[in-house]
Amino acid sequence: MPTAVPTQADQPISDDELTALALAADPDAVLGPDAVSIWAQADDEPQLLPAWYMPRPLRRASTRRQRVVIGVVVAAFLVINAAGLCSTYGTVAFG
Repeated sequence: MPTAVPTQADQPISDDELTALALAADPDAVLGPDAVSIWAQADDEPQLLPAWYMPRPLRRASTRRQRVVIGVVVAAFLVINAAGLCSTYGTVAFG
């Protein structure tokens, strides 16, 4: 049974190695003719973040029951906070 020979691509790069590569790189190096700008791959529509970084959320059809449950949970948190209680860590406590 042949065994796979690990390649450099299979090995993770540590932060120290990545830092050393970044510091050793020439910032004035000429880019190759096949280099593609990351912004050239983005949509023509101006955005704060590119779609590959944070895609638009998909809208799912929700039932009336789901909307009621979500509303009750949100209302419960609002009531807890309005009463001056803290529910940040999962338990309701003063302060």
